[in-house]
Amino acid sequence: MVAEGGRVIIGDVAEAEGAALAAELGQAAAFIRHDVAEPADWRSMLDLAERLGGLHGLVNNAGYFQPRPIAETDAALLERHFRVNQLGTFLGIKYSAPLIAQSGGGSIVNISSVAGMRSAPGAIAYSSTKWAVRGISKAAAAELAPTKVRVNCVCPGLVKTSMAYEMPGVDRFAAMIPLGRMAEVGDVAGMVLFLLSDEAAYITGAEIAVDGGTLVL
Repeated sequence: MVAEGGRVIIGDVAEAEGAALAAELGQAAAFIRHDVAEPADWRSMLDLAERLGGLHGLVNNAGYFQPRPIAETDAALLERHFRVNQLGTFLGIKYSAPLIAQSGGGSIVNISSVAGMRSAPGAIAYSSTKWAVRGISKAAAAELAPTKVRVNCVCPGLVKTSMAYEMPGVDRFAAMIPLGRMAEVGDVAGMVLFLLSDEAAYITGAEIAVDGGTLVL
């Protein structure tokens, strides 16, 4: 976004990393500590956006992933996934949509996963919340369309991040990807950038897999 001339606010509970990234990006970026499961943090972030000139887009990208089989998944683990992956996405839409509409319309991009489009053995908490993100995106797209707020869902496959390597057997799954490699972060970011842009002005309620062909297997 910054490379394309946009101005961004980065929110995360990882304060040192977030502040360093904002500093690296320069004056076009700001950082604020932000727990996506806390409504007060959303209000603080959006107050900052309003002071900086309004809001035209949101990427709900926060994620929590601790794979466990059903027998080892307790209520606390399920709730941790729910709070970040599902509640956080809902709150982002709830609090950002009015400000985006006030700015004349724009785009919300929710990050789901291919684990939310097919079975994901050993990760029932993660998978169920990522299925929910798809449903949230569809419902919000329908409701917010009259306000000119578009809502779309990106479903990445295996991406080269530390989160991917939490999954047992990741190298075995990576070897099965039809395009022959795991995704780079930029492969997903490019799709997100497109959906935020005016080039996607007639796209809402879509689910787009960025997975190297994993879903065709």
